[in-house]
Amino acid sequence: MTHASIRTVSIFGATGSVGTSTLDLIRLDRDKYRILALTAHSNAKELAKLAKEFDAEIAVISDVSQYDTLKNLLAGTKIEVAAGPDALVDVAGRSPDWTMAAIVGCAGLPPTLAALKCGKTVALANKEALVSAGALMMAEAKEAGATLLPVDSEHNAIFQSLQGGRIDQVRKITLTASGGPFRTWSKEQMASVTPEQAVAHPNWDMGAKISVDSATMMNKGLELIEAHHLFPVGLDNIDILVHPQSVIHSMVEYKDHSTLAQLGSPDMRIPIASALAWPERMKTDCVPLDLAKIARLDFEAPDDDRFPAIKLARDAIEVGGAVPAILNGANEIAVAAFLKRDVQFLEITEIVSRIIDSYSPPVPRDLADIFGIDTEARVRTKAMIEDVRV
Repeated sequence: MTHASIRTVSIFGATGSVGTSTLDLIRLDRDKYRILALTAHSNAKELAKLAKEFDAEIAVISDVSQYDTLKNLLAGTKIEVAAGPDALVDVAGRSPDWTMAAIVGCAGLPPTLAALKCGKTVALANKEALVSAGALMMAEAKEAGATLLPVDSEHNAIFQSLQGGRIDQVRKITLTASGGPFRTWSKEQMASVTPEQAVAHPNWDMGAKISVDSATMMNKGLELIEAHHLFPVGLDNIDILVHPQSVIHSMVEYKDHSTLAQLGSPDMRIPIASALAWPERMKTDCVPLDLAKIARLDFEAPDDDRFPAIKLARDAIEVGGAVPAILNGANEIAVAAFLKRDVQFLEITEIVSRIIDSYSPPVPRDLADIFGIDTEARVRTKAMIEDVRV
């Protein structure tokens, strides 16, 4: 693609926070982008609105019960309408220049793999895909010659910091963590945390599930697994550092002990813009970084006693096989139960740990195996939660 050409774009998860942020950026320079596909899980009204605004070629709703609603909302337009998981995969294979993979959960795995098979550029905002099927995804990207661009602020920061050197020159990668809303709380205080407190992140505006993951620091554990797949420097060479201001998003230290870091305001549109315009840069309306106003940057080591999720994730990737997929599936169910007040905050990681210890399936060979492991992990977690409630 030449610099002057129009980039075709598909956005999977267009009505979520990452999807809407991506579309906000495209609004700034509409002439450079043509929307091939927009998808959503069940919000047919918002999907239809966005599809009309951006003149999408096709709109896909994964919840088939919303197909008629979407079809009626787009009646009289030239926009194609489809529904269901298979339609997501079919549309992902239409080979746009650039795909945003932002469907939450393992439901995002099949369309992401289909997009990678096209051999184009895939911007990845779906944590679960790399956590549960990292080896499979990286192999697919390599075989197809696809470019995989991380959109998580931390991984995008690493990607940007690596532009000044080669991966074989890296001594250490450091992922930064805000520490969440309970960074300074004791375990006794955290025992009574409410869902409302857990979703109130001090720096970032995120959905409920990822906000709880940030509060338990499981989010950073999942990012550790992602980084292990994206940046093959060895697990022992990937560290986590708590940085409450969320200004430095990650750092790369090279063999000569020179460290490069990416800094920016806590706005997801900044890493998305990096991926959307890559290998160029684009102008955004994000708030510029004012270090004089921030005045100080603090750092501390994570506390594994109060926040055991990071060690759980590190152990999971060290063991490998099915364990990362089990961790991911069990955590999703435990977080959902916490948000419904069925379990306590500190029980989230306890439940995940118990499921990992009690379930040992064979090493997954393909996507079907991964889905089977994910499903069984969720079933076992729900059963364990029922026992806890009793």
